[in-house]
Amino acid sequence: MELSVPLGDGLELKIADLPTGAGYPTARLQKGLLLLHEGRDLAEEGVGFGVPVLKQGALTIFPGSVRLAERRGGTDRVIVAAFAMNLVERLVGADGWSPTSSSFYAVRDLLAALHRRLPAVRGLLTALSNAVRRRRGWVTSFEETTTRATLDVTYTIDGDSARIHVAVDMTGLSDRGITEVVVMNELGARQFDQYLDSDGTRLRGREIGTWNEVSATRACFASTAARVAFSVGQVEGAALYRGREVVGSRLAWSGFGYSFRPARESFAFEVCIERAP
Repeated sequence: MELSVPLGDGLELKIADLPTGAGYPTARLQKGLLLLHEGRDLAEEGVGFGVPVLKQGALTIFPGSVRLAERRGGTDRVIVAAFAMNLVERLVGADGWSPTSSSFYAVRDLLAALHRRLPAVRGLLTALSNAVRRRRGWVTSFEETTTRATLDVTYTIDGDSARIHVAVDMTGLSDRGITEVVVMNELGARQFDQYLDSDGTRLRGREIGTWNEVSATRACFASTAARVAFSVGQVEGAALYRGREVVGSRLAWSGFGYSFRPARESFAFEVCIERAP
């Protein structure tokens, strides 16, 4: 099933229950709303708008499939996506062999957490990770596991103003051992190469960083090539992070993540899409 919503001026939103992003390891992940410009998908490796990710301690759990439905919302388009949270990241060698030790992945996940939280060591950790991957011939894959939860995400789209209201239903999630929820909003890094915010910060390319907390009231990623931008704002009770990574054919995403504890039963925010100067 595939649903699309025209926004005008050559822009369109699309969501499908089939894999997208061929050529990237994250093609196995279920994507959210994707943005198209003149028919071209701008997501690259990014997962799109309004995609939940769960953390169970150091373990990260990604969505592997979705059920889509539409319902009436006056003049708005309302799409309900039920994400099955059932994928974990693994490493696979060229010969098909991969590390299976739970201790190995526990250390790997802890190093990933350090990469997010300690900017000073990111360069060292990235260089170390790339060197080990090359030496071992490892590539990223995603392995299906027990479904930890099914999360309903409702997208209410006002096509006239190009605004997306995103609401995540997390009822009962705190009873399942989940320690953190991250809601991702990502498009392609090669397309979206500029960061701007309401505090006057303007960054380009590598200056943006891979995972930095946003303190501004509102923040935006803009595409020099397509002349389009998407922005989000602060939400009480959540931390807002920005990031951008380009690593060969493995990583190519720019976007924002909301991080919060699963004690609440719902989480809502708005994405605004507009033409960049």
